[in-house]
Amino acid sequence: MKKHLSKILFALLVIIFIIICAITAPITESAGTLWSLLPPIVAIGLALITKEVYSSLFIGILTGGILTAANAGTGFEGMFNTIVQDGFIANLSDSYNVGILIFLVVLGAIVVLMNKAGGSRAYGEWAVSHIKNRAGASIATFFLGVLIFVDDYFNCLTVGSVMRPVTDKYKISRSKLAYLIDSTAAPICIIAPISSWAAAVSGTVEGVNGIQLFISTIPYNLYALLTLIMVIFVSTTGLDFGLMKQHELNAENGDLFTSRSTVYAEDDKPSHTKGKVIDLILPVIILISLCVIGMIYTGGFFSGKDFINSFADCDASYGLSLGSLAALIVIIGYFLCRKVLTFTECMDSVAAGFKQMVPAILILTFAWTLKTMTGFLEAGVFVSGIVEGATVLEVLLPLILFVVAIGLSFATGTSWGTFGILIPIVTSVFSNELAEVANSGDIPSMAIICISACLAGAVCGDHCSPISDTTIMASTGAQCDHVNHVSTQLPYAITVAAVSALGYLLSGFVQNVFIVLGSSILLMVAVLLVLKMMTVKKKVKVKKK
Repeated sequence: MKKHLSKILFALLVIIFIIICAITAPITESAGTLWSLLPPIVAIGLALITKEVYSSLFIGILTGGILTAANAGTGFEGMFNTIVQDGFIANLSDSYNVGILIFLVVLGAIVVLMNKAGGSRAYGEWAVSHIKNRAGASIATFFLGVLIFVDDYFNCLTVGSVMRPVTDKYKISRSKLAYLIDSTAAPICIIAPISSWAAAVSGTVEGVNGIQLFISTIPYNLYALLTLIMVIFVSTTGLDFGLMKQHELNAENGDLFTSRSTVYAEDDKPSHTKGKVIDLILPVIILISLCVIGMIYTGGFFSGKDFINSFADCDASYGLSLGSLAALIVIIGYFLCRKVLTFTECMDSVAAGFKQMVPAILILTFAWTLKTMTGFLEAGVFVSGIVEGATVLEVLLPLILFVVAIGLSFATGTSWGTFGILIPIVTSVFSNELAEVANSGDIPSMAIICISACLAGAVCGDHCSPISDTTIMASTGAQCDHVNHVSTQLPYAITVAAVSALGYLLSGFVQNVFIVLGSSILLMVAVLLVLKMMTVKKKVKVKKK
């Protein structure tokens, strides 16, 4: 009975939710109502309970297809066409999505090349000689994540491939590695002016310089900043709580995975032992450099635009796929010149890289299709209506926007989509004040705080959601079971979110960045110290027994 209790409880909650949905609106009018949130709730709930992501996502998609067909009155045929034609096929033929998939495959090939050449092994040996303990390995992972701020996808996969040998050496669980990767991906990108995220945010703002507004939001992006503080604290003190504690204990006893996922292939063993550290460092530098060049190229840098504006106007998907393909060619040429790998081995690595990325591609395809279903059901419209109705409470607006952004991002699995929906609403609320920016040059502080709350909430929801691209990428980079990553990360993310919520509550009353940020940091440190003391006490009790 206990074994099935969680499943029974989840089924009851879903039934209650459906009853509430039916009371608020008939199923034939599900678009733009509470019904629109049912597909992601089903998918996320099942994933957390069953620990199986593929079937959970598909059932969520199926739920969305049924609701869409009921809303349109198209019956079974309409449901089938919606899921297959408008869902899977449309997403796999979308140029942006295809660009991301190309980038993933190419990155997988580069990772296999570096492994086969012995670069990863050589770096691991060098790191072990310079990194003396688990804290050092965690901090090294953190700093590498901070350095790769250009794009979250690129960050996740690169940091994962480079640091896996090091963290494995010091018996850091793959769940912890995935957390470190995920916490230095989106949280870094959302506070980096030169990143694909800055470009995405600036593109949603009208009437104001997008980059200027983005930079203004950085000090108020509490979730991102406090997440970095938490990562540093966790890395240096060894604080583990929630499910992560058990995963770390298992890792110390030799089990890095807790439950080994069969979807991820074992890391390729090096074909050669003559690989050097440069065989990893140089390919990474080549990849970063050419990806940056690819992104600014798509933004018009070589047509006369300045660097910042070209980044703001770039096509991240096209730029990353273009840069990564160029990098792959250069890296293959480099390994051939070094005579570390043969041409046949290089070509075999391309196929092996594709194979390694199949799980991520499959999960991404399901996640994209689920997002499409929620889009058909106008989940964004439903949520935005709630926000617009709350604008009368201006003092509480930052907190409301933060909470709503978390919910929307968690349910849809997209942070970009979330601030794409919410930021235009915020700018319309402050349209009169923003209209004066051209004359005064100063963006109203309340508008900055509210947009920051949207960005922070979007990142937080993205950080927690099992159907988020970035979360999936972090699992892929760490080669960690996806559900394990989500379940172990949630307590950490929720802790930071709670402190951030209090910070945004304060910001509505005191519109001063030094007071808001300073108070939030002090509270975050205090909470972490309390958690640390609590975990120490528990250890003492265990010893006494």
